[in-house]
Amino acid sequence: MKFAFILDPLDSLKAYKDSSVAMMREAASRGHDLYALEQGDIAWDGGRVSAFLRPVTLTADDHDWYETGDGAEEGLEAFDAVLMRKDPPFDMEYVYTTYLLELAEAQGALVVNSPRSLRDFNEKMAIAKYPRFTAPTLVTRQEALLREFLAEHGDVILKPLDGMGGHSVFRVHRQDHNVSVILETLSHYGTRTVMAQRFIPEIAKGDKRILLIGGKPAPFCLARIPKAGESRGNLAAGGTGVAQPLSARDREIAEALAPDLAARGLMLVGLDVIGDFLTEINVTSPTCMVEIAQQSGFNVAGMMIDALEKACKPG
Repeated sequence: MKFAFILDPLDSLKAYKDSSVAMMREAASRGHDLYALEQGDIAWDGGRVSAFLRPVTLTADDHDWYETGDGAEEGLEAFDAVLMRKDPPFDMEYVYTTYLLELAEAQGALVVNSPRSLRDFNEKMAIAKYPRFTAPTLVTRQEALLREFLAEHGDVILKPLDGMGGHSVFRVHRQDHNVSVILETLSHYGTRTVMAQRFIPEIAKGDKRILLIGGKPAPFCLARIPKAGESRGNLAAGGTGVAQPLSARDREIAEALAPDLAARGLMLVGLDVIGDFLTEINVTSPTCMVEIAQQSGFNVAGMMIDALEKACKPG
C-alpha cells in the first residue's frame, strides 16, 4: 500500500519518541510505501487536489532516520491513505488544509483523521459533547462569569481554547492576588474565550493519555505525572510518562466515546483523563505511542497500521 504522511519538516521530528515516525516504521516493516509532504505542498488546480510528495526510506538510526527520493506531483486519491499528522497550532492555515483535504476526499482519497472532524472537534471544547464524563467546566469570555466560577469552586484551571502542550494553563485559587491579571491575559480583556475547569486533585497521579484506534481503546495509557511544584502533566511541561493498564473508569469513558468518534472519521484519538474525568479530546496529532510501547510492550503503532490496512481493503 501507499501511505502519504502530512507532517512538519522531517528534520524537526524527534524520531526516538515521535508517534508519526513510529507509524511510518511499522508501515515500512510491512512493506508499505511511504511518502511525506507538508501543508504547503498541497494545491487545488482546475478541480483536482494534488500535492508534491517525496518518497521516504527509513533507517534504524534515530538521528539520520530517513532518506528522501525525488519528489513528484500526484493526486492524493492515488494513495491508499493520507494521514494528517501536522502538529498544532490549529490556525487558519491548518483550516485551509482541511478544506483542501475535504476536496481530496470527494475525489476518492482516504484522509485520516477526517478533515471535517478535525475542524469540528476543538480539542478543549469537544468534551462538551460528552458532559456526563466531565468535571464542572465553564467556557466564556466574560470575566464576571469566570469570577463566579472561581468563587464557587475555589480552585480551578484556566486555559485558552487554542493551547497545546500545557501552554498558558493556569491554576488559580479563590484568594489568588493575580486573578485579575490572569483573566485579563487569557481573555485579552474579554475578547478571547477561556475554559475554566474545577481543579482535579488526582492530577498528582497523572494526566492519562488514552489512545482510541479504529474505534477501540489501546489497553495501556500513559499517565503523565507533573514534576514537583507543577499542576500540568504535559510531557512538554516536564511531566514524567508512566504506562499503565486502563482502569475500569478509563475503559468506561473510552468504550463510550470510541464508536461515536470512529463514526465521525476519527481513526486515531487521544483522550485526556484526570482521575475519573475527561478533560480533553485530542484529534490533530495524538502522541504517546512510543512511550506506551517501550514501557508496556504493547505495539500501539502496530494497532494503528492494522486499522489503516483494514480501512484500505476493498469492501
